[in-house]
Order: sequence, then structure tokens, then C-alpha cells
Amino acid sequence: MVIIKRMSIIERLKGASTFGLSVIYTIGHIFIAMLCTYFITGAPLNLAAADAIIEPIINGFWFALLHGAWSKEKVTEA
Repeated sequence: MVIIKRMSIIERLKGASTFGLSVIYTIGHIFIAMLCTYFITGAPLNLAAADAIIEPIINGFWFALLHGAWSKEKVTEA
């Protein structure tokens, strides 16, 4: 049952749009960045959270821009 659910999630991710992938990436990045900042620097959790929210949002837009450009380039090559 768990394997079937995992496959379903993987199949949905394979078909996700640029925006969908960007949102998933950004959410994961926020949690990872918050924990890294907190544990590596010892910054207060509220500052780690602020850094973790601001920086990945910018990266999410950057990823969307790159993925969109890459997708257009792949279409013109075909």
C-alpha cells in the first residue's frame, strides 16, 4: 500500500508544471535552510526562519525562470 502511494506521488511529480515544481522545491528549501541556519550558526529560531523564508522564495523564482527558459529551449530544439 505504501509503495503504491509513493508511486502515485512520484507519477504526479513527473507531470508537475514548472510552477508546481517550484512550489515544492521552495517549501522543502525553507525547512532545510531554517534547520541549517539554526544548527550551524546557532542563530535564534526566528532569525533562522526569516532567512529560511526570504532566501528560498528568491531561489524559487530563479528556478522557475531557469526551468521556463530550459523548457522553451528544449521545444525549439525538437
